[in-house]
Amino acid sequence: MSQQSGIEPLIPALQNNLLLPLHVTFAILAYGAACVSFAAAVLYLLRPRLGDRIRAYPSARVLDELGYKAAVITFPLLTLMILLGAMWANVAWGKYWSWDPKETAALVTWLAYGAYLHARVVAKWRGKRAAWLLVIGFITILIAYFGNHFFGGLHSYGV
Repeated sequence: MSQQSGIEPLIPALQNNLLLPLHVTFAILAYGAACVSFAAAVLYLLRPRLGDRIRAYPSARVLDELGYKAAVITFPLLTLMILLGAMWANVAWGKYWSWDPKETAALVTWLAYGAYLHARVVAKWRGKRAAWLLVIGFITILIAYFGNHFFGGLHSYGV
């Protein structure tokens, strides 16, 4: 089987030279910060089982604070990602929001991290409950990231 050798221009949605790279950059940064909060939450949850076996294991307080601080970074980055994506969508497709599966998953992710921060600050959730919220938040990140492979939509560029 042979590969196509011709060069074809990008579809119009991918031709924005400013908004697209900014949108993707903030997505990468947000997802990276979410990975840190997830790792801290998982280590927090595993600490009772692994703490005695690992000498340099961080304290529960340190892991709880690390998860929180990473989520504090994740949330505004997700906000910027969604705003820049909406501006890009308006340029590319003529509307800011189309309830595309990836857009919807990004909104659910934003709400999950907002719920975590709300529970943390207003309800004073710490420890195990807060760690589980970060795990749920990261699951929504995975759905948002990989969802277009399963659900299609405007973000499926020949996938």
